[in-house]
Amino acid sequence: MNRLSTNELPQPALRSSEPGQLAVEILERLKYRIGKDPKVAKPHDWLTAAILVARDRITDKWMESTRKTYATGAKRVYYLSLEFLIGRLMRDAMTNIGLMDEMRDALASLGVDIDVVAQLEPDAALGNGGLGRLAACFMESMATVDVPAYGYGIRYMHGLFRQQMADGWQVELPETWLAHGNPWEFERRESSYEIGFGGSVETVNIDEEVQRYVWKPAERVIATAFDTPAVGWRAKRVNTLRLWAAQPIDPILLDAFNAGDHIGALRESNKAESLTRVLYPADATPAGQELRLRQEYFFSSASLQDILRRHLQQYPDFTSLPDAVAIQLNDTHPAVSVAELVRLLTDVHGLGFEEAWDITRRTFAYTNHTLLPEALESWPVPLFERLLPRHMQIVYAINAKVLIEARRQKHATDEEIRSISLIDETGERRVRMGNLAFVGSHSINGVSALHTDLMKETVFAHLHRLYPDRINNKTNGITPRRWLMQCNPGLFALIRDAIGDEFIDNTEALQALDAFADKADFQEHFAAVKRANKVRLAKLVQASLGIRLDPSAMFDIQIKRIHEYKRQLLNIIEAVALYDQIRSHPELDWVPRVKLFAGKAAPSYHHAKLIIKLANDVARVVNNDPAVRGLLKIVFVPNYNVSLAEVMVPAADLSEQISTAGMEASGTGNMKFGLNGALTIGTLDGANVEMRDWVGEENIKIFGMTAEEVATARAEGHNPRATIEASRELSQALSAIASGVFSPDDRNRFAGLVDGLYNHDWFMVAADFEAYAKAQREVDQLWTTPSDWYSKTIRNTARMGWFSSDRTIRQYAGEIWRAG
Repeated sequence: MNRLSTNELPQPALRSSEPGQLAVEILERLKYRIGKDPKVAKPHDWLTAAILVARDRITDKWMESTRKTYATGAKRVYYLSLEFLIGRLMRDAMTNIGLMDEMRDALASLGVDIDVVAQLEPDAALGNGGLGRLAACFMESMATVDVPAYGYGIRYMHGLFRQQMADGWQVELPETWLAHGNPWEFERRESSYEIGFGGSVETVNIDEEVQRYVWKPAERVIATAFDTPAVGWRAKRVNTLRLWAAQPIDPILLDAFNAGDHIGALRESNKAESLTRVLYPADATPAGQELRLRQEYFFSSASLQDILRRHLQQYPDFTSLPDAVAIQLNDTHPAVSVAELVRLLTDVHGLGFEEAWDITRRTFAYTNHTLLPEALESWPVPLFERLLPRHMQIVYAINAKVLIEARRQKHATDEEIRSISLIDETGERRVRMGNLAFVGSHSINGVSALHTDLMKETVFAHLHRLYPDRINNKTNGITPRRWLMQCNPGLFALIRDAIGDEFIDNTEALQALDAFADKADFQEHFAAVKRANKVRLAKLVQASLGIRLDPSAMFDIQIKRIHEYKRQLLNIIEAVALYDQIRSHPELDWVPRVKLFAGKAAPSYHHAKLIIKLANDVARVVNNDPAVRGLLKIVFVPNYNVSLAEVMVPAADLSEQISTAGMEASGTGNMKFGLNGALTIGTLDGANVEMRDWVGEENIKIFGMTAEEVATARAEGHNPRATIEASRELSQALSAIASGVFSPDDRNRFAGLVDGLYNHDWFMVAADFEAYAKAQREVDQLWTTPSDWYSKTIRNTARMGWFSSDRTIRQYAGEIWRAG
């Protein structure tokens, strides 16, 4: 089997890449940019020197890409996202420019192991889960398919928290990824903008008919840009990820400092830095809600000011903005951008409201990622008005325009008016940010076929009737460079040996692998690659947690944000039931299984944190019970991030995609696992529906209620108590959990969790248990016939090519952005 080598492929000439020349350049960077003699250089010094060498090559292509965009007048895409879960960049960037093998050899000639130093690169914690990782995949794919693009987000100092376990409980600690700087980024001091908050709005009469509004903020901060190059495959294009840092206008109040108030003298600095310190501050308190809204407006305003400045460098006015610019809102977090663009066009640049609204609507497009009402975001009107008084006026003006149009032209009913309105009046008046994003965009897309259909029927039903041509589907995808080529080089090399190189540039060419699915020798090689990946994960678990895993056991993996609708609880309860059966029937031939979990719970999400504790408590009992004979192990791996996913995904035999049907928008973890040769067990939810269609229903294990059945059960009154009492295995498992079998130090710890299943079971855990347990035993049966197992998993890899983010971006570019 060949070692992964991207340099055998045709590559652009980005200067000489001979290992000898590279070694000289590494030493130069080490000496002149880091100030270290090779004799005393530490591993992190070698890492930085190698990155700087690669960055210099990338910068040449970056500048060339920018010049080309200006010269051709190509339409630019601006992707606004509160999250960019980019992970480590070194392997990604070096692979895409064809430098990885030469860099490995160059460092080796200097006595440095690239695999060792690569592990020292911080894992940028700029996202929480699928939404942020999707944004990162999209940045790479936009460059790959030659779409000129900027990604805009926040340069969080700590980002999402670092997760540790204390007696099985999640503990949140700051993630210090920026503690020693970021060698990939460039500070752009010239790209700095004032961002205001609070204050008042004054009316200025221009003449008898025209009025202008002047917002006079009470507070101001400076947003400063930091740019990171986003490299496409084969370096066809290098785009820009621009992240905003917040700085005070007055970093220190000298009068206060000289008067002895040394802490108070820094209050402006602390207030500014709090904007970009942490991703998703807990919003259970009014102060937390205000900080979240401040963050969203801060990065939205800075991004739009930057976009308009760049536009005026090329065009005389803003009438051409929708033709030259496409702005994509990645979920509801940047929705305030709609009101901000209207404000900038009217108050700053002097356009009339009607013209500004027309330009705004034709420029924005909105991606919805969730059907959960709480995730669509809404803000109390008093908070919104106090923090953004001019924007509140604009929201009311937009609302009036939309509602009057709905009443006059569409003859909307009172119920429809209430649903369409940007102001929710069912209780405390709140600004509906999802509705604002919808009415302010010419395109609203879902991220899987099922999700898009449900959007039309649920959260945006009345808006869809008002604007029936706006909602469309763009099923998510993943970048095959990161999620096959880099994280699973053994499988990549095996595929390449079997079917050649076409799939490297066209992932759908993986279909040719179908012909090898039943060949015994290929199955043997495929199994060997999988085992090697499982050994790597087992070593990581042994080193970090002291738990020994048998690589010959089935690795059953669920790695996701911890949330009740993702149903980690269902997985744990089934594990308890399996534990009871193994002990009760030692005479049966049980399939050895390792259940691995990873994911973070929001700091204020009590039930999710309790589920993590339950997983760890059950693991402690099961893993130490000799009656189990090692047939079942349960492991919760802490601090889930991109780097951990890159180890766990290639090692999975079974991929858990078991969300409550109708609640997962898409999922991209399912695609990563499938591409890497795992069998999926899942509900007909999100992109699982399309995965079933592509891989074949015989090659995926689907169970449980459909979205329609879930909706019906909720509407008609699901009786979970009767369901639980009718299932011996479920009732006994829940009894063990509720009575304290797994929590002898606090026998009532999980009683509330179990009571929730008996009394309402909103997420259909009890309702789907029997179907899930039956599907798991069918998976066991399949595992006992390796030829059948590998036939199905190889076909999963072969048929996942359509789920490339390159395909998704081409659809966005052709059908929404009209770019590229």
